[in-house]
Amino acid sequence: MIIQAGKKRRDRRNRIRGFLPVALAAAALSAAAAAGAEAQRPFQPHRTETPPAIDGILDDPAWKSAAALEGFKTFIPDFDREPGQRTVAYMAYDAENLYFAFKCYDLEPGKIKAAVANRDTILKDDFICINLDSFNDQQSLYAFYVNPLGIQADSRYAGNKEDYSVDFVWWSAGRIDADGYTVELRIPLKSIRYAGRGRVEMSIFFERSISRLQEHSSYPRLDPKRGYFFLTQMMPLELRDIRQYTLLEILPAATHSLQYSRDAATGEMARVEPCPRTAGEILSEDFSLTAKYGLTSQLILDATWNPDFSQVEADAGQVDVNLRHDLYYAEKRPFFLEGSEMFNVAATYDDDPLPALVYTRTIIDPRVGFKLSGKLGKKDTIASILALDEAPSLDSLYASGDKYAGAAIFRYKRSLADDSYVGVLYTGREYEEGFNHVAGADGQFRLSPSSVLGFHGFGSSSRTEAGATAAGGFALGLDYLYDTRNLGLELGFQDISRDFQADLGYLTRNGLTRVRASILPRLYPRSRVFRKLSPQIFGSVIKDLWSDLYETYNVLGLQTLFPGNTTLTVSGILANEIYLARRFDTSGWQVQASSQVTKQFSLSGKFWRGDGIRYVETPYQGYGSRLTAAAVYQPSERFNLTANLSFADFFREDTRAKDYDYAILRGKLIYQMNRYLFFRAIVEHNSYKRRLVTDLLASFTYVPGTVVQIGYGSLYEKLQIVDGEFRQDDRFLEMKRGFFFKASYLWRL
Repeated sequence: MIIQAGKKRRDRRNRIRGFLPVALAAAALSAAAAAGAEAQRPFQPHRTETPPAIDGILDDPAWKSAAALEGFKTFIPDFDREPGQRTVAYMAYDAENLYFAFKCYDLEPGKIKAAVANRDTILKDDFICINLDSFNDQQSLYAFYVNPLGIQADSRYAGNKEDYSVDFVWWSAGRIDADGYTVELRIPLKSIRYAGRGRVEMSIFFERSISRLQEHSSYPRLDPKRGYFFLTQMMPLELRDIRQYTLLEILPAATHSLQYSRDAATGEMARVEPCPRTAGEILSEDFSLTAKYGLTSQLILDATWNPDFSQVEADAGQVDVNLRHDLYYAEKRPFFLEGSEMFNVAATYDDDPLPALVYTRTIIDPRVGFKLSGKLGKKDTIASILALDEAPSLDSLYASGDKYAGAAIFRYKRSLADDSYVGVLYTGREYEEGFNHVAGADGQFRLSPSSVLGFHGFGSSSRTEAGATAAGGFALGLDYLYDTRNLGLELGFQDISRDFQADLGYLTRNGLTRVRASILPRLYPRSRVFRKLSPQIFGSVIKDLWSDLYETYNVLGLQTLFPGNTTLTVSGILANEIYLARRFDTSGWQVQASSQVTKQFSLSGKFWRGDGIRYVETPYQGYGSRLTAAAVYQPSERFNLTANLSFADFFREDTRAKDYDYAILRGKLIYQMNRYLFFRAIVEHNSYKRRLVTDLLASFTYVPGTVVQIGYGSLYEKLQIVDGEFRQDDRFLEMKRGFFFKASYLWRL
């Protein structure tokens, strides 16, 4: 699992102590230089003329000729230890594919955790992972995960963030046997981007995870002095005589849906016309066409008409009452996914007021789109999106008349030494009444093998009404990160002016200046009870520029890793918050835990209790609780039952009266017939909105893009019909139902 960005290469100088004859000194320096050159020599995997069969059986000639890579060392829970089980990795290639094989020994094969599951749902299983920097530039990587039964997950990693929403076309197989398990992979070179003709440089990092031990090991080993900076600790490799090709993909898709709604006058369910497409619902009835063309092996042009942005699963319900800012929903629409990691900006994190300058779900209902992403040379990366949005705002989705918004995004990065880079970013949104433009620069600099410094600075210009005066603002950020085996340290600074806006980004709050610091010591006691102790010390001070008042947020916690796979974190929070020029107490305490109780059953949850604010026109002090919990039961390799609970309540402090309690219970049952076909049922009950949602789906996915899906969903509310009107009731009444069919086919030249 990828955790942080990379590190600077080691300085390989030998110190000469004392007085030596000149000839002896020269000989020593010459030997040291030769040793350094040998250490940096790229690994040359076996080139095969006979492709191995991807069947999970390592009896192919390619593996008999390939070098065996052993000597895996752990990096979780501790660095540089001997793993509990032996691992052997192999690599081969030909003109069109990369091939990998793993022999993962296990002295207790009955405890191997694996399931025949849907794609990207295996990260709590045992797995192996190929981390591939296809340009060997230490800026980003592909991650290809496979569990012991050959089920896949994949991701892209850049800028301290890993995105699992991307899906690539590749092949894998796995088998569990008496010695452990074996895995084979074939990754077509058409599925990744790379540079070079006669000679191609990449770098690689092999990884294995054992779920029941919460143990991760790797080859090559990670240096404890360089912490979790992966990208600069990868093994360089060299490929030769790769076939040059022109990539062309065409993806037609058709979606047909029938929507019904209950009419109060008749009491009957009547068919309704689909409303405009949104990013969270299957409401379109259309044909779409998307194409991908490789201008080079490293620069890709995407184009789409009437793009298929329908989803087979609506966003899981979140508590959406008493919010200071909008909820964040991950992007799931295929057109926006490839190259999305290129829009990551330095010195931004998920809990920042400005976590993302590009949040593509703000492009609500695009009709046509173009995207260019990739590299122009060894050091230059570009990415751009142009889209015509038929919904300039959420309010306009159901408005009469034709309204459009143009969205434009441009990104350029120049890589420097190691994982350092500088870049520029522009986002613009134009619509009838106004506009928003954001432009600026960011970068990351490697200060030492264990530390990096990141920055960003952006300015915005916005107008919300025709004829109004444009307002300008700025957002500045600075972040220092230090990471080793024993200590993690982070220092940050943000300054966001009151007039800064980012219509194509995700901004939770403006008008503030913040300074923050966190210290994360890591202790490894020799104990049968505690495997790892991680004290957590965090503090931040914010000046609210709207009121010139200060607020603080301080956390003191302890994360404990117990034997097996059980983690417990307990935190105390001393905090206050400024809202509408008033200071409110937001102190409390929190407990977070997760445990793989047995091979079949796991639990996780987070509970917070403390003071809070009622975010209304006239805010007031209160207190309450928040809870999220999940239970997963896998009675066999093909069945998965997951239950999720989200709960929140709030009480007014002066009267002790309850303002609300809000609970969402969501159950999901999946039967995975094989790696291609699954059946799924979802039931979600929202007590606050008095709603019940059901969702049934049958889905066949041969490869990402080649899909056939059939689904049915319904919405129930606690209502009754009285005199042609809906009134509240204690029983559920079906209010909406819908059927849909989707088919798409990926054609690749």
